[in-house]
Amino acid sequence: MKKIDYLTRFLIPCYKPTTTHSHSTTTITVPRLPTTKKRLSTSLRNDIPEETKDHNQEHQEEEEEVYPRTSVTAESVKSYFSIAPPRISRTMVVGTLFGHRRGHVCFCIQHDRLNYKPSVFLEFIIPTCVLVKEMQCGLVRIALECTRSDLSSCPLNLIPIWDLFINGRKFGFATRRKTSSKDRMVLKSLQSMTVGAGVIPMASSEEEEYGELIYMRANYERVIGSSDSESFYLINPDSGSGQEFSVFLMRSC
Repeated sequence: MKKIDYLTRFLIPCYKPTTTHSHSTTTITVPRLPTTKKRLSTSLRNDIPEETKDHNQEHQEEEEEVYPRTSVTAESVKSYFSIAPPRISRTMVVGTLFGHRRGHVCFCIQHDRLNYKPSVFLEFIIPTCVLVKEMQCGLVRIALECTRSDLSSCPLNLIPIWDLFINGRKFGFATRRKTSSKDRMVLKSLQSMTVGAGVIPMASSEEEEYGELIYMRANYERVIGSSDSESFYLINPDSGSGQEFSVFLMRSC
């Protein structure tokens, strides 16, 4: 090849205009959504060795032993409330002890001191002087117990007869009775009094026959433990250390 041809071949293309098209490319990155893989149960997967399956099954059985699965149903809830002990009820009432010295003692409970019809009216078939003697020690606990099976469904305030115990010793019995006109007269004379003790003047003929009528009136805390137990606790005024007096009604049949 001639020298001129060589130069022409390599130099002429250098002077020819070359058109280049520059295209601006924009790269858009599309986030890849995470793919959720369905987890096969251990029993359906064939790629897990048998030893791993057995270990997982044993671990699950141990968890069930430690935390057993319990199902709550309407019957289980109903049985729970039937077994659950009843809540203790506490109320404030007015209690009055009164009786002639040579007569019997009456104990009545009033929710309202202006109401002459008490909710509980019991007569202790013991001489009043015996109870006064027991009260001299400062601690008196009267327990009334019902052991008759035929009165198992009777409300406590309607039980007609009780065994009477004072400070752990049996003294006879007590009866429930309706208030007489004389009883209502005594309660009416004490309606303006909440706490106190003393003597109520009576007719001279009655005092000669039965002796003077003495009384003790105070606030009591009524505690209903269940349908078979109820108690009354004397509340001393000003939280002082005075007479400790309580009455318990119990059914053991």
